[in-house]
Amino acid sequence: MAAFQIYLASASPRRRELLRQIGVTYRLLPVAVDETPLPDEMPDAYVIRLARAKAGAGARVLGRRQPAPVLGADTTVVVDGAILGKPADRAEGLAMLACLSGREHRVLSAVALATTRREAIKLQESRVRFRELSPTECAAYWDSGEPWDKAGGYAIQGRAAAFIIEVRGSYSGVMGLPLFETAELLREFGIPLWPSFTS
Repeated sequence: MAAFQIYLASASPRRRELLRQIGVTYRLLPVAVDETPLPDEMPDAYVIRLARAKAGAGARVLGRRQPAPVLGADTTVVVDGAILGKPADRAEGLAMLACLSGREHRVLSAVALATTRREAIKLQESRVRFRELSPTECAAYWDSGEPWDKAGGYAIQGRAAAFIIEVRGSYSGVMGLPLFETAELLREFGIPLWPSFTS
């Protein structure tokens, strides 16, 4: 068996951690993809497009002789139909937290697996509800350094867990990689989980 099962077209430490959680071995293959939403693009279409673009870009880099498929993923937070990506600065981060305060929002995570000959993709949606946050709490959370590179300006697996009343859907999807859907794609491509136990 190869030393790795898939390529991961992402630099996200959360996605690496989640793949390790289900026993998937991988080799990093970061790719550059413009994450700017298209005019009037719906959030579902946006995350699907980016996941496909990342996986496809990785597959093209490797070419026909790639020994394993490429996994691409994207996650975004949606409030009132608006996409909340990674905050550009402190002001935007605080505005996002204020927008999330005391209400429910959607988290969309798409995952794609691709070779030069084949592609498959799945979309997962979760609902997350925040308690009311004070401006002081929002400022202290931003200043912790945790939210700056996170979609929606928060990390469910970090300090922001103290803000969350309820999650309906996939915890791992909110983190950045829905593991059930990822496992389903791997199975479609004939890639076993926990290879050291099944070989």
